[in-house]
Amino acid sequence: MERILWVAGLLVLFVACLWLMYRGWRNRAARQAERIGVLPSVPAEFGAQLLEPTTGLYLGSTIAPSWQDRITVGDLGFRATAELTRFERGILLERHGAAVIWIPQESITAVRTERGHAGKVMTEDGVLVIRWILPTGTEIDTGFRGDDKSVYPAWQQFSTADQAGTMTGDDEG
Repeated sequence: MERILWVAGLLVLFVACLWLMYRGWRNRAARQAERIGVLPSVPAEFGAQLLEPTTGLYLGSTIAPSWQDRITVGDLGFRATAELTRFERGILLERHGAAVIWIPQESITAVRTERGHAGKVMTEDGVLVIRWILPTGTEIDTGFRGDDKSVYPAWQQFSTADQAGTMTGDDEG
């Protein structure tokens, strides 16, 4: 009889811990909702494709500059297999089982590699991180672990060229 009471007590404790974690996740989402707002909608035209699609794992998005302050609004906090594609007008992140994320070109501030993101720690330069600004003005980092990490330099080089062109005023008419 004593063993049954211990098992029942541990089961109740386990369920209580799960409920508290769920409640904490929901409270965090409520606190972040105003800062995150509505994500940019996917446009009808992407422009020319500049980089081949890269498959991998979407690790989540965090509020910059903290690599551990995971965004829990909507489905931004859930990991999913994904495909990342670079177009003239921005970056398309198609997540399987979750909403598509569109990152407009004018919102991107940096593309870099990191060791970790959203609580996931990898080898050095194992995660591709895209820093961008939401329509609300909040700066976030979106993490992606590619299946083929040899494509990371192309993503970074492309980002650096874009920023250099923007900073030098190449669009003057």
